[in-house]
Amino acid sequence: MQPILDQIVKAKQLEVAQIKQHIGLDDVKARALDQPPPRNFFVAVTRPKGQLHVIAEIKKASPSAGLIRSDFDLVTIAHAYHENGAAAISCLTDKTYFQGRLEYIEQIRKAVPLPVLRKDFLIDPYQIYEARAAGADAVLLIAECLSEARLIDMLILATELKMTTLVEVHDVENLLKVRPHIGFPHPGYMMLGINNRDLKTMTADVTHTLRLVNMVDDTHILVSESGITTPHDIRKLRKAGINCILIGEHLMRQPDVGAALRELTAGT
Repeated sequence: MQPILDQIVKAKQLEVAQIKQHIGLDDVKARALDQPPPRNFFVAVTRPKGQLHVIAEIKKASPSAGLIRSDFDLVTIAHAYHENGAAAISCLTDKTYFQGRLEYIEQIRKAVPLPVLRKDFLIDPYQIYEARAAGADAVLLIAECLSEARLIDMLILATELKMTTLVEVHDVENLLKVRPHIGFPHPGYMMLGINNRDLKTMTADVTHTLRLVNMVDDTHILVSESGITTPHDIRKLRKAGINCILIGEHLMRQPDVGAALRELTAGT
């Protein structure tokens, strides 16, 4: 685990311990189970098969970029994504490093009909119940943050709650760790993400996905994340059989996020 990720995970462990003292597991479970059924994130980003699907991200800041967008109106951004072809929305909920909030999930879900992914550093099953209680339809699980046993436990729990999981890897080692569990425990609930950001340099290069794609048997469930900034990037990925992409920082830096999404995907 690289230093910045190690730092984030340690902070998250403390944060989760503190939250549990205020809201017990039984309470957050009850709230999660009381929610309406999740929207089907998996179907939204995989069907029709062969079509481009964009998971558009709402992200105010990041450790590598600092403040990305000062005029941050997430409902306006969510509407712009929906109106310009996004298949789903990813929302950062980490407060400390990304200036996110868990409450953003509910606000987005009320504003648009798209399924919403909670993007955070999930290290404890409690956070999956917490995500469902907030209205999230899907959760991100980062392989670098989880032991294999914990990853399996969280995959099972998310599926029991009818949520889609996006299991993210950054390197070959973690892709090998995740590969035996692709499609577990049910193939209609799990996506595999390759993050193009190098955790050592914090730079992103879309060709990272292209280097690893041959290690993935089913590109239908593969998501390329980070570093996608041009239509050419998208065409390269689609030529390799990758039709689902997650785009965040590039869109959030544009004055008109909807126009930026439309222009980025035009002709791809």
